[in-house]
Amino acid sequence: MAGHSKFKNIMHRKGAQDKKRAGLFSKLSREITVAAKMGMPDPDFNPRLRAAVNAAKAQSVPKDNIQRAIDKASKGDAENYEEIRYEGYGPGGVALIVEALTDNRNRTATNVRTAFAKNGGNLGASGAVSHGFERLGLIEYPGKAGDAEKVFEAALEAGADDVESDEDGHAIWVAVENLHPVARELEKVLGEAEGVKLAWKPSLKAEVGESDAATLLKLIDVLDDDDDVQTVWGNYEISDEVMEKLG
Repeated sequence: MAGHSKFKNIMHRKGAQDKKRAGLFSKLSREITVAAKMGMPDPDFNPRLRAAVNAAKAQSVPKDNIQRAIDKASKGDAENYEEIRYEGYGPGGVALIVEALTDNRNRTATNVRTAFAKNGGNLGASGAVSHGFERLGLIEYPGKAGDAEKVFEAALEAGADDVESDEDGHAIWVAVENLHPVARELEKVLGEAEGVKLAWKPSLKAEVGESDAATLLKLIDVLDDDDDVQTVWGNYEISDEVMEKLG
């Protein structure tokens, strides 16, 4: 296991999500509905639903909202959402993977393509950048779950492959097939995770300078603001100095 390298800028700045609470609630509810529709409506017997519910709880989504999203799937009155992945390049040649849940493929494709075009990016074909990423399971814990050594030991014992810790929290990487078994073992030691999901981990990271960073973050903000977009992954790394300059 590789230890305690920084886990910054793989996903977008966490603070940006705090300003979009309503949109975030909607996206989390959509994932709960899709997970409940694809499997059993009981989180104890549906790992994807359990992960979605835990992610919603971590963002303080009210219990009523969570139950309503599950009931929507159980009653069969949920929209038919389709999972779609878009790949492209942002400013500075940064590779981006955009994951969406949509009930209108044309609308989402148009919105994503426009976001890339207007913010220094270029939407590519399927497979354009994903070869530079690994598809892995990601389990996230806040810093308060424990110090780096405690989390590292727990992850090692549970069968994880890698841990990255910084002041924002801990990212525990596992093989896709081990995601939910490892998450269950970690829960016994560290409590409920903040996030349990499939993720895209870049094989190599690209350092982004100040001139490209502002445009890149604008592109990611625009994508994040789209109701259909669930997650934006990238291989970018932005230094603390540049982030401070950008405010």
